Amino acid sequence: MVDLYPPTCPYDSGYLDTGDGNRVYYEQYGNPRGKPALNVHGGPGSGAPRRPTRAWDPERYRVVRFDQRNCGRSTPHASDPAADMRLNTTQHLIDDMERLREHLGIGRWLLNGGSWGSTLALAYAQQHPERVSEMVIPAVTTTRRAEIDWLYRGAGRFYPEAWDRFREGVPEGERDGDLLAAYARLMENPDRAIREKAAADWLAWEDAVISNEPNGRPGMYSDREVDAQIAFVRICAHFFSNGAWLEEDRLLRDAHKLAGIPAVLVHGRHDMGSPVQTAWELAKAWPGARLHIIEDSGHSASEAMQETVRAAIEEFKNR
Repeated sequence: MVDLYPPTCPYDSGYLDTGDGNRVYYEQYGNPRGKPALNVHGGPGSGAPRRPTRAWDPERYRVVRFDQRNCGRSTPHASDPAADMRLNTTQHLIDDMERLREHLGIGRWLLNGGSWGSTLALAYAQQHPERVSEMVIPAVTTTRRAEIDWLYRGAGRFYPEAWDRFREGVPEGERDGDLLAAYARLMENPDRAIREKAAADWLAWEDAVISNEPNGRPGMYSDREVDAQIAFVRICAHFFSNGAWLEEDRLLRDAHKLAGIPAVLVHGRHDMGSPVQTAWELAKAWPGARLHIIEDSGHSASEAMQETVRAAIEEFKNR
């Protein structure tokens, strides 16, 4: 795969004090006077990439990355049981993004986010449409309860043995109830060994779902150090057991608020965890959005999917 630009390292980094005990890590790449763009990472709880950026023209873009609350380099880290998850909701993250924009003196920015990052980018854009210039969204999700139920229950029809192991990761009396709430309770247990096992069981399921995609590989989710595993699963279980605090279908119903914001949506035909139906529905509801369905890709991006995302980034750099 050929990257467009040489590796670019950050020219600035720091911590944003949210005023409630959280500190959100951020860094900036490219040209300080360039077109602002915000990368919104997935998960929730994955943290921003640690590698240099190569997809963005460093002469034309000012790229901002940040670690959402309680993950990556932001503090307190969710691997610490003292970290208060009540202060980490979708609205908290939207407010952090807006606070970061103001802190950096940015008027409007392009939003780029995939998977959970697409949900958060959409929620932010619908709340602050005047602050968004364009959007580039691969692996589209809106984190509806229907989507969550598919990922953590419905997909078990294809991987029944792995789903049984996921189900057996919670106490026997909770296996026929709300599995995500049960995992959320396990991730709040003061015993680190219990949290580590619950995280490993959760990530084994995530690995299974992506395993047979065209570009899947073993350990795509579990291949991270233990504290990062704990933080990822604790945050995911917290968000998904609460439906991300989003009214069902809200992001689709309110897509009209994004009219006038040019957008490119890119989704893999073989995305097992986030079937293409959501991307299709969003494209139909969003005036001006263009959807590219990539035939050789799933949730894990193929070269064709990455090239389509890069082409959108290139297209918007001179706008």
